[in-house]
Amino acid sequence: MFSKEESRQLRQEFWTSFGKSFPRKWILYDTKIKGFSFKFHFDTKSALVALDLEDDLENRITYWEKLQSLKTILRDEFLPEAIFEEEFFLDNGKEISRIYVLLEQKVSIHNKNTWQEVMLFFNQTMDRFEAFFEDYRDILEA
Repeated sequence: MFSKEESRQLRQEFWTSFGKSFPRKWILYDTKIKGFSFKFHFDTKSALVALDLEDDLENRITYWEKLQSLKTILRDEFLPEAIFEEEFFLDNGKEISRIYVLLEQKVSIHNKNTWQEVMLFFNQTMDRFEAFFEDYRDILEA
């Protein structure tokens, strides 16, 4: 068991190490589409790369329908393991729509032995998510 401070330090060390190992500028929140963002998440049970729709319901529905129309392409050409959840609840209770790829194979941010696997997963998965986004940006923004 780790104290809050030890856990915070491990998290900071992981993200610093990831940034040094894969030094590139990710799109993340800079999609230029309101409420449309990419995220990395790593905790004590799993790691995931996500595309989140967090705007008001009307905009979420609009973008969700566009993403649904591209679902086959996303899965066939970029991320076959992508999970689509139209109604996803964050820990704080907020409802969003999310497309994500999950890594659950006994990874933990508290276990440095799993960090390299997670870093490779993050790099490869986000790279494919961003490639999809760049290829289909015009459709999503229309």
